[in-house]
Amino acid sequence: MKLEIPAQGPNVALARLAVAAFAAGLDFTLPEIEEIKVAVSEAVTNVVLHAYGAAGGTITITAAIDAGRLLVTVADAGRGIADVKRARQPGQSTCPGRTGLGFSFMESLMDEVAVDAAPGRGTTVRMVKRPAPGTGAPPDTAPGSGVPPG
Repeated sequence: MKLEIPAQGPNVALARLAVAAFAAGLDFTLPEIEEIKVAVSEAVTNVVLHAYGAAGGTITITAAIDAGRLLVTVADAGRGIADVKRARQPGQSTCPGRTGLGFSFMESLMDEVAVDAAPGRGTTVRMVKRPAPGTGAPPDTAPGSGVPPG
């Protein structure tokens, strides 16, 4: 899946719902889908708040399924981050009044989070989530699918 949207606040909900719908193709539980939605919201919100400023720009969100895991990428071509290690520390924010917990939430909700950024080149956040073993119903035996459970 690939989604390119303007870096505007109202599009945060669109991004989170699109990725959640895509993730439903794996064996995630509803709480795991909610975790994915929050992580995507945090990554997209970071772009809206930090990447472009008043000039605006585009957010590119991709999602893929590989070896039973969900891969999500949120990328921009904005300002970038000069010190990624510092930006990932809880409480760090360049916006007054913000908590600076976006990366902390992403890291706690996803199995893997990688950040590639450089000033003037933009930022790419890559996240991986695996369904918890044995927690959901396989898609072909889900209630209402017409296929009786085996």
